[in-house]
Amino acid sequence: MARDYYTLLFIPQKKEAIRKIKLSGALLKFSCIVILLSVVSILYFSFDYIKIRGDAEELSKLKHLTTIQKEQIDLLAAKIDSFEKKMADIKQFDQKIRIMTNIENGRDGGQFLGMGGPVPEESVVESHFAETERALIDNIHKNMDQLLEDANYQEDSFKELYEFLKKQKSILASTPSIWPVMGWVTSEFGYRISPFTGKREFHRGMDVATKMGEDIVSPADGIVVKLTKKPDMGNMLQIDHGNGISTYYGHLSKITVKDGVRVKRGQVIGQVGNSGRSTGPHLHYGVRLNGVYVNPRKYLF
Repeated sequence: MARDYYTLLFIPQKKEAIRKIKLSGALLKFSCIVILLSVVSILYFSFDYIKIRGDAEELSKLKHLTTIQKEQIDLLAAKIDSFEKKMADIKQFDQKIRIMTNIENGRDGGQFLGMGGPVPEESVVESHFAETERALIDNIHKNMDQLLEDANYQEDSFKELYEFLKKQKSILASTPSIWPVMGWVTSEFGYRISPFTGKREFHRGMDVATKMGEDIVSPADGIVVKLTKKPDMGNMLQIDHGNGISTYYGHLSKITVKDGVRVKRGQVIGQVGNSGRSTGPHLHYGVRLNGVYVNPRKYLF
């Protein structure tokens, strides 16, 4: 059988001899197949290389993102740790105030119920795997929820303390704790010999001698409830301080407040005089607790 042959001519541009290559049909087909397979292989491996390189870049980006996330998780864990320490300090401060003010804490034995610490640093470092990171974040969320609950609890506790202290402030402001006038105590509260009759009598207040016209101040916040003039006490006024406490001022030369007005501690309410039955300029100062006269020195500091 005759075999097919093909002749390839190579014609140079210069004046050189033409080259001929004689190939059989089978060899030419084989060569074409080899060339085609080579081209396909080159294209395949080129595409695979480009894909691998793209995956490597994506992996590098993911690693960078993971590193940033780890840093953020570390920072969040550190902040939670700091917040927890602050809350512990606030708890101690709260308890100190309660001890100082003698307020019992009826909230089931303390402010914090099972506080958790920050996630250990080694756990954060080992969080390369998605499962570990997910568990780490869940743990942080639980700690944050607990801290927020404790913060709300502490807020309620401070509101309770604030209301108590505000009430105590009001009570203290209404307690007659300063001297209404400075001078010499010429007669104490209790039994004494009357300077008028020479007999033993019960003196229901304190007599403080000072110069005529000396300002008299209210020893506490209150409301002027009575202005009167009596033969024995002269010009007299009464202040109701609330909580069952009232104060009385006698022998005044002048009253500078009106009935029904509210006065503050230290406010001038009158002037020392010698009105009524008196041996000289002085202030008769009396205190009543729930309608009973008590020793004014009990309230003076």
